Amino acid sequence: MGVNLSGRSFLKLLDFSPAEIEYLIDLSADFKRLKRAGVPHRHLEGKNIVLLFEKTSTRTRCSFEVAGFDLGMGVTYLDPASSQMGNKESIEDTARVLGRMYDGIEYRGFDQAIVEELAANAGVPVWNGLTTEFHPTQMIADMLTVREKFGRLAGLKLTFFGDARNNVANSLMVVCAKLGMDFCACGPVENMPAAELVETCRAIAAQTGGSVTLTDSVDEGAAGANVLYTDIWVSMGEPEELWAERIRLLSPYQVSSSVMEKAAADAIFMHCLPSFHDTRTTIGAEIAEKFGISEMEVTDEVFESSRSVVFDEAENRMHSIKAVMYATLK
Repeated sequence: MGVNLSGRSFLKLLDFSPAEIEYLIDLSADFKRLKRAGVPHRHLEGKNIVLLFEKTSTRTRCSFEVAGFDLGMGVTYLDPASSQMGNKESIEDTARVLGRMYDGIEYRGFDQAIVEELAANAGVPVWNGLTTEFHPTQMIADMLTVREKFGRLAGLKLTFFGDARNNVANSLMVVCAKLGMDFCACGPVENMPAAELVETCRAIAAQTGGSVTLTDSVDEGAAGANVLYTDIWVSMGEPEELWAERIRLLSPYQVSSSVMEKAAADAIFMHCLPSFHDTRTTIGAEIAEKFGISEMEVTDEVFESSRSVVFDEAENRMHSIKAVMYATLK
């Protein structure tokens, strides 16, 4: 039986089967081929979508807007100052209003409960562009990128270095478990994913042939890894006061050339961006002046190396988001 996601929301990958996730990866690859060949694919002409952003973004906003335009849709962007959601109007009422005007709603912001409430009341598909807990559209792009490099997913080892409690690490653990990959969280013991989610993912992995490992040993995390993945040490919405503690805790888990050398010979480096690999950003310069470090979660040498696929990954956000919207709106 074919996969049919029409009318469904895309909130977290725990809601989707391995076959459904693989379908979205395949569809992303199809749309990428069409885009690069210059073949029009305005399959959703006449539909309209709205993008609700409580957290700013470069890749997510641009990906949704270009993907929407390519599919022939009208796109409305609302930042925190442009919407009354949660201020003068409840999330439930906002959802009911927007659901009568738009064919789909994207949300990027804070608690997962917000996007879940939007989906429960909108009456149209809702897509999670990022919450504190999960980042599912990033995962479809990431898995497309990995498959492009290795030709497969099942059996590969992906290690996330750093703060493994964040939304990207949570989502990587879920998608790896769903697709029969070996996921390793490598970081301080106090920065590991929630125990309940770990057990859920281990149960899924037991059915797919994957595995979930938690370790504070860089040697164990890097050994045999096909993909080394990291993220910034302080996420959006977290207080600046965390920098000193995060630098102390996470500096041993910086992805450097010596760490890459411990991995598989053909290992690749991935990062969801933005990255603090140099001092050419305001925050990077401030951290360098305050703490005396010019590189954070990854060294510039690794970031700019031939093993880094971060910009392939960034481009694939557009193709994967296009696939999610098309699959749920067609």
